[in-house]
Amino acid sequence: VVSINQLPETILMELFTHVPARELLRNCRPVCRLWRDLIDVVTLWKRKSLLDGFITKDWDEPVADWKIFYFLRSLSRNLLRNPCAEENMGFWRIDSNEGDHWKVESLPGEHGTNFPDPKVKKYFVTSYGMCLKSQLVDLKAEGYWEELLDTFRPDIVVKDWFAARADCGCTYHLRVQLASADYIVLASFEPPPVIIHQWNDAKWTEVSYTFSDYPPGVRHILFQHGGKDTQLWAGWYGPRVTNSSIVISHKMTTNSGSPTTQPKDKAGVG
Repeated sequence: VVSINQLPETILMELFTHVPARELLRNCRPVCRLWRDLIDVVTLWKRKSLLDGFITKDWDEPVADWKIFYFLRSLSRNLLRNPCAEENMGFWRIDSNEGDHWKVESLPGEHGTNFPDPKVKKYFVTSYGMCLKSQLVDLKAEGYWEELLDTFRPDIVVKDWFAARADCGCTYHLRVQLASADYIVLASFEPPPVIIHQWNDAKWTEVSYTFSDYPPGVRHILFQHGGKDTQLWAGWYGPRVTNSSIVISHKMTTNSGSPTTQPKDKAGVG
């Protein structure tokens, strides 16, 4: 009987290319030294990345760790659920619901404009009292393990889109916090409220921020946004929001973050 380890290493490498990545690390890598060494070879993870469409044959971007790159790409997706109001208010926690409350409307809406991406059909809209909603993302529940988060600290890219009605002024608010397992805030992004005046162009604006080189220990991400109109009109004349996203990037940077990404002293999420 011929042992599988008697096969040429090139054949073993080809076999490993088609084994699911988690199985490779959990079940195959501990088998023997040969398998461990082959599974740790950069070429294997380049091949898997190419096979799964994460890179092209002419890929020339530098990659610090191909194994980590592969896992980050395989996990990459929007971690916010129902970002475009297709499921009404589903998955969102209502933190403030003043005035005539939150509402879902279809694009472009009265005195509004079309969204840049035609696939986005709806938006959330606020009222004359403060309206805020949020989601709390559990990174471990989403498949990101502690070593990946603490040792490699991949970039966390946050985006949101907002717009005003052309006939009404409003204020838009955004707050994003990276928190520990016990909800201590480790890094945050909370820009000053955006004030849009009455008789504006009603165009959609994207807000984007990347958390890089944040402290170890991040296990949760709080995303909160909303606002209110400035005319105090009954109805839904406040800022409109849609297409929000949180994506864990495959990129890992070592540059120091801006002051808004520094640790906060024992602040809690909320």
